[in-house]
Amino acid sequence: MEIPILKIHDTLIVSIQVDLSDELVLLLQQNLLQQISQTEARGLLIDLTAVEIVDSFMSRILTETAHMAQIMGTNVALVGIQPAVAMTMVELGVYFKNIPTCRNLEKGLDYLAAIQTPERGVST
Repeated sequence: MEIPILKIHDTLIVSIQVDLSDELVLLLQQNLLQQISQTEARGLLIDLTAVEIVDSFMSRILTETAHMAQIMGTNVALVGIQPAVAMTMVELGVYFKNIPTCRNLEKGLDYLAAIQTPERGVST
């Protein structure tokens, strides 16, 4: 099962709606990086709104994927992190160093638009 990756203008959006097995999170990483390369996306939003549980492997792969996307020249924002997920990530010692997080998809899109056109203001 593949997780759909949507492209809107120059931004890729992936909304994780299923529990991610280790195999699926690795496949998602590979697909995202391929899509960034193929589309030359300037922005990537990873929507975690439907994610209720994370483990250390999933957290590590998502963090690494975001950093890899940044290395490829793509601005990244993680959006929709639920309270239980945030608590688990802190307990696991996972921090999204240099990876912006936003409350929801709309705020994430606003954030990416603002950093790509700095004259706009944005609240995360």
